[in-house]
Amino acid sequence: MARPQHPPWGPAAVLVCLLGLGRAIEIPMDLSQPPTITKQSVKDHIVDPRDNILIECEAKGNPAPTFHWTRNSRFFNVAKDPRVSMRRRSGTLVIDFRSGGRPEEYEGEYQCFARNKFGTALSNRIRLQVSKSPLWPKENLDPVVVQEGAPLTLQCNPPPGLPSPVIFWMSSAMEPIAQDKRVSQGHNGDLYFSNVMAQDMQTDYSCNARFHFTHTIQQKNPFTLKVLTNHPYNDSSLRNHPDMYSARGVAERTPSFMYPQGTASSQMVLRGTDLLLECIASGVPTPDIAWYKKGGDLPSDKAKFENFNKALRIASVSEEDSGEYFCLASNKMGSTRHTISVRVKAAPYWLDEPQNLILAPGEDGRLVCRASGNPKPTVQWMVNGEPLQSAPPNPNREVAGDTIIFRDTQISSRAVYQCNTSNEHGYLLANAFVSVLDVPPRMLSPRNQLIRVILYNRTRLDCPFFGSPIPTLRWFKNGQGSNLDGGNYHVYENGSLEIRMIRKEDQGIYTCVATNILGKAENQVRLEVKDPTRIFRMPEDQVVKRGTTVQLECRVKHDPSLKLTVSWLKDDEPLYIGNRMKREDDSLTIFGVAERDQGSYTCFASTELDQDLAKAYLTVLADQTTPTNRLAALPKGRPDRPRDLELTDLAERSVRLTWIPGDDNNSPITDYVVQFEEDQFQPGVWHDHSKFPGSVNSAVLQLSPYVNYQFRVIAVNEVGSSHPSLPSERYRTSGAPPESNPSDVKGEGTRKNNMEITWTPMNATSAFGPNLRYIVKWRRRETRETWNNVTVWGSRYVVGQTPVYVPYEIRVQAENDFGKGPEPDTIIGYSGEDYPRAAPTDVKIRVLNSTAIGLQWNRVYSDTVQGQLREYRAYYWRESSLLKSLWVSQKRQQASFPGDRLRGVVSRLFPYSNYKLEMVVVNGRGDGPRSETKEFTTPEGVPSAPRRFRVRQPNPEVINLEWDHPEHPNGILIGYTLRYVPFNGTKVGKQIVENFSPNQTKFTVQRADPVSRYRFTLSARTQVGSGEAVTEESPASPNEATPTAAYTNNQADIATQGWFIGLMCAIALLVLILLIVCFIKRSRGGKYPVREKKDLPLGPEDPKEEDGSFDYSDEDNKPLQGSQTSLDGTIKQQESDDSLVDYGEGGEGQFNEDGSFIGQYTVRKDKDETEGNESSEATSPVNAIYSLA
Repeated sequence: MARPQHPPWGPAAVLVCLLGLGRAIEIPMDLSQPPTITKQSVKDHIVDPRDNILIECEAKGNPAPTFHWTRNSRFFNVAKDPRVSMRRRSGTLVIDFRSGGRPEEYEGEYQCFARNKFGTALSNRIRLQVSKSPLWPKENLDPVVVQEGAPLTLQCNPPPGLPSPVIFWMSSAMEPIAQDKRVSQGHNGDLYFSNVMAQDMQTDYSCNARFHFTHTIQQKNPFTLKVLTNHPYNDSSLRNHPDMYSARGVAERTPSFMYPQGTASSQMVLRGTDLLLECIASGVPTPDIAWYKKGGDLPSDKAKFENFNKALRIASVSEEDSGEYFCLASNKMGSTRHTISVRVKAAPYWLDEPQNLILAPGEDGRLVCRASGNPKPTVQWMVNGEPLQSAPPNPNREVAGDTIIFRDTQISSRAVYQCNTSNEHGYLLANAFVSVLDVPPRMLSPRNQLIRVILYNRTRLDCPFFGSPIPTLRWFKNGQGSNLDGGNYHVYENGSLEIRMIRKEDQGIYTCVATNILGKAENQVRLEVKDPTRIFRMPEDQVVKRGTTVQLECRVKHDPSLKLTVSWLKDDEPLYIGNRMKREDDSLTIFGVAERDQGSYTCFASTELDQDLAKAYLTVLADQTTPTNRLAALPKGRPDRPRDLELTDLAERSVRLTWIPGDDNNSPITDYVVQFEEDQFQPGVWHDHSKFPGSVNSAVLQLSPYVNYQFRVIAVNEVGSSHPSLPSERYRTSGAPPESNPSDVKGEGTRKNNMEITWTPMNATSAFGPNLRYIVKWRRRETRETWNNVTVWGSRYVVGQTPVYVPYEIRVQAENDFGKGPEPDTIIGYSGEDYPRAAPTDVKIRVLNSTAIGLQWNRVYSDTVQGQLREYRAYYWRESSLLKSLWVSQKRQQASFPGDRLRGVVSRLFPYSNYKLEMVVVNGRGDGPRSETKEFTTPEGVPSAPRRFRVRQPNPEVINLEWDHPEHPNGILIGYTLRYVPFNGTKVGKQIVENFSPNQTKFTVQRADPVSRYRFTLSARTQVGSGEAVTEESPASPNEATPTAAYTNNQADIATQGWFIGLMCAIALLVLILLIVCFIKRSRGGKYPVREKKDLPLGPEDPKEEDGSFDYSDEDNKPLQGSQTSLDGTIKQQESDDSLVDYGEGGEGQFNEDGSFIGQYTVRKDKDETEGNESSEATSPVNAIYSLA
């Protein structure tokens, strides 16, 4: 029995974040936005000349964008070319050649422009090329005459195709040419013989080219070889000679290179592509090829040898793969080398690709376009497809090389910017729009989602949102408590809440609240915690006899609210439950076990949230033969222990262990398990070393350095395991220097004047010798100081008296009494941080609105930070309200601005208040000194909603309204506004508006009628405007009639009117007359000679002739010329009893050579015509009346 290891969370535990941490911000499609290219063809677009050409270009935007194209940098007028069309609601071009035309006429460079009123987005420049597969020039090739043992190159020279064809060599009989290290195909397609042998002329050699688009193979005329030799090839005395070359009189030669020629060459390769180096050498005997890199090793993770070591491929090269490589060709006569100088260049690749910028009016932002390449690429900015230099000036925009800075953006700043970075090896084009929006927060996911997770798993609750300015998101549980962050909770930058380990108490309702200066939005997620699915009684390994019954148990515990499914696998494939098997909820029973039932059985228990599985192995024993003596009938038992263990062939890293088997007790021994114990690190603990078959009683054991071993052996048969043997004598292996160094080396300061170096110590099996210790070295980075070093026996060392926060190079090397380990890697660490020494200066405050301010400050000097700059932080508190009678809390709050920023926004302030603010610099140690205190006042804002709005109806004629003042006036109240409308079902009356003084908190409404209800909306006002409104409705009257009842009464009244009854009678009479006319017309049109229709030839426009198909349906069912259709425009299909047998399939039916039917078809056809006429007369009801007449 075995249980596989499960990950710490189930398959449904992690909920995918819709707003990924690294993804660009997406604007909901119902909001206005510039175009964005969503799909386009590849830059090098090669098309099949037999198909229509498709050049893709799709984009999204609001309003939907329009498209136009350029070809070779000139406007491409799609409307003027009848072959070219553009797909609907898309910019994709379709060039149709069904009516003629040459695809080559449309080759060129195309670019798509997607435009709406907010800007223009561009596609890549798409180079359209038509695939070419030219024919191989015909040529007569003379036989190639070559001396045996000489090198030979058969050139392919395939025709230049687009794309390049795939080359392979075959004989003219279409048999592949066998290749080895003597005969092989080069990357250029040529076939190279390092030395020619007499057997090479047994076949001919033809180069074949397979073209991708046309799927055709073109074959070059074959080469024939004539090998001049001193011995006939069929000489049996020489054919199997151990030294074939000397036996055949072939002179041995030192290697020389066939490709590339000479002693040195160079090669240029682009970053990210594969580097292929090739060396093909001649010589007798055939040389071996080895590859090296000067000054270093080949990159083992990327290097691969191909073509019998003649080619070296390095995948996805980077700049560090530049250098000199050399191939060494050698045989017993000598060696030669060829040096290849590799230069790695690079087409542009992104360091910082520009991303869409979404700003609120007045906000600042930047577009960054950074790319690297070799040579260094140039950067060109465009706006809406035009060079930025020719665009109208924008005082809010500043271009600084690869960055565009926007300050105090306005609605007019909306546009699509293009960054084009290029060098001689290629280009990159990126679109990024600037969208200026003023949008309150909104939630993008469905409301009130139910999330079910398994206990103790990790999960992430997602709350996708949007707003401008970008809202902040906070999480609350069960509508109460503080913001969830820290401990078992972690909130990501995109707002997603991660619960690291789900517990029962985590079940509940989680609320996410997104807030910006324009408002807030919230959504709820209900989290249910379920018990895990676990197999608590697992199937066990069993050994049974053929023909018996076996039961495999599988008992499962799961959450009762989840549906459980239990299935079985055999040898990891679904198990078919046949007649001999019975599957129950907690077991699998197999009756009459057969040999084919042997194997592994897996119980797989799963719910919609998680799963568990357990595995057991079933062994089936064949029938035992009838015992021939008394001993064969004895009962079976576990084997006796092995004895007399002996160690021989003692070596530095191995030893031979021999033992004498014990009695098998009437059951053959199947395995021996060898165990070992060592007395230094874990004395008395036995570990499995290796396992051997039951037929073995001696084995060589591989050992580790510096271990004092002793061994014991356990025998195993079908009944069980023996007792362990007595231990062998001890054998200590010799020690050796360590082969590795400690891992996880770090250098961090714990105080301002120290650095603590720590590492994970090596385990006992890596010590390789006594007295394991560590050599710790350190020195200031980027200095020429000598290394400081100390020997440590623990796992940490503290360097004292260090300067504040400077980088150090650190090395930790293992050493024992036999020597040092390998040279360690260099790790960068930092000494301790101290509190910052300076505060931000020149702090400027700009009031943005009644609840937000903009901050700007000067950057502190880096040497005053004394550590890693984490953030700038603003501390602010509400000093007082401008409403003198209002008490305020002076609790300090803070706003963080991570990184080296120079401006930020503080939001969620109270309007109409006096505030004070200070700023500090924060590093890993803590806060620096505070800046000078700044004071500012927020202007008046709109009030919150009136509190406790109550609607009462003491009698049917009067409605009383009462309310309390807003909790947050946010200014001087100047009054209240009440809007109310009467409504009755879906009918809504005229809205009435009432304005009240700020002191009035009651109002009475006289009802105009006893049926209608009222909807009241109340808001408070300051000089800025009306605030948040509260809405209530008057209660429904118990005697009020429902709209459905009123509608039913109206229907009853209409149905009893005399005029309505007369109208219905007239309509019924007209319908009856129309039906009689239709029956008469149909009966006249239904009489026609069937044979006449049968003999009609197919017209030249018959669609069956166009597509080459033939329809075997009954022609009597087709509409006849001049026949009438039914009232609904269709033709009634007659029933047919025809079958394929009637038309010659089966029976005596046959086919002609051209594939047409012969046999009974004609006879059956005539019969059907007669039956068809009879049935047509009988099925018409009007004809039946005429026949009676």
